Amino acid sequence: MLASRTFNRLITPGRLPVFKRKMHIESIPMWTGSGNNYAYLISDEPTKEAMVVDPAHPPEVIPVLKSRIESGKISLKAIINTHHHFDHAGGNEGILKQFGKLPVIGGKDCYLVTKTPKHGETFKIGERINVTALHTPCHTQDSICFYAEDGDQRAVFTGDTLFIGVGCGRFFEGTAQQMHTALNEILANLPDDTKVYPGHEYTKQNVKFCMAVSQTEPIKQLQAFAEKNKETQGKFTIGEEKLHNVFMRVNDPEVQKATGKTNAVDVMRALREMKNKM
Repeated sequence: MLASRTFNRLITPGRLPVFKRKMHIESIPMWTGSGNNYAYLISDEPTKEAMVVDPAHPPEVIPVLKSRIESGKISLKAIINTHHHFDHAGGNEGILKQFGKLPVIGGKDCYLVTKTPKHGETFKIGERINVTALHTPCHTQDSICFYAEDGDQRAVFTGDTLFIGVGCGRFFEGTAQQMHTALNEILANLPDDTKVYPGHEYTKQNVKFCMAVSQTEPIKQLQAFAEKNKETQGKFTIGEEKLHNVFMRVNDPEVQKATGKTNAVDVMRALREMKNKM
């Protein structure tokens, strides 16, 4: 699945090679509509082709998209939805009314969806960005994480399946076994340097729960970062999540002790119940 190093080198005499970035990710915070949601604009710089992820609140997303389109920076090609909840897919109609007919790529229950990729199915954004659909049912049964690669750049858009510091969203439509599979068998097996782009900014409150379960140095470092930064999306990787995210440490004796369980799925279930009560 992984792409080899294919960045273009720009070499100036007397200087070290510089690698030109091709995949550009722009966060669009939606603070007034949903309070703490993120939409993301993924664009391929050479072709300017772009897709927008979870544009749930059009009044905050449309001005950004219009600005990028009018300045010639992007050509909007599709909407991507991570799952059907209104605070992720509820803006589809408004985006389509503004920008015309576009494919809507997402879970089968997403509003106005036109394409539901199979687990492991890939599609491209522009010339170089490969996107793989990873089915992660639990929060909803149509939850899909989207893993994007461009050379050495790797990112995953996790919706409500994985948050910084705490996977995961509530088990509204699934089981602890499903979330264990999603986090610790699917997402955990992505390359460690994959940057995580979740659907919400919950890190500051999440880290409080982490500290109640385990007080390791990675968790303390996350807490310090969250105290100083309002936005944490794209700042942490899958490798770092496996160190500070207690839902991805279900086999850690310290986390097992905190839950009173040893089986990985039982630990997952107990953690979610503890988080629900916090």
